[in-house]
Amino acid sequence: MTYAVTDNCIRCKYMDCVEVCPVDCFYEGETMLVIHPDECIDCGVCEPECPAEAIKPDTQPDLESWLALNAKYAKEWPNITAKGTQPADAKEWDGVADKLQTVFKPGAAR
Repeated sequence: MTYAVTDNCIRCKYMDCVEVCPVDCFYEGETMLVIHPDECIDCGVCEPECPAEAIKPDTQPDLESWLALNAKYAKEWPNITAKGTQPADAKEWDGVADKLQTVFKPGAAR
């Protein structure tokens, strides 16, 4: 089992989850974070730390595409081990629907 970062992280990127991860399995892109599925130890400490509720266990239904996205970009983006600065407009984006199709940018970390 692993966890996956989902749609609500896009443009929110609070990064509270990074601080509690015991194995440093978070990777940072321009607009969101992802979890490396092969590094995640399924401890679950990151899930309740996410203010945007964007982290989900792979036991939840319909997460296949998010698990694939996390796996893909964890191989491309740089590892992040400390909380950075969240976007200034993070609260405005929290809860906005369909961000993957409208504002996701797979570029490297900012």
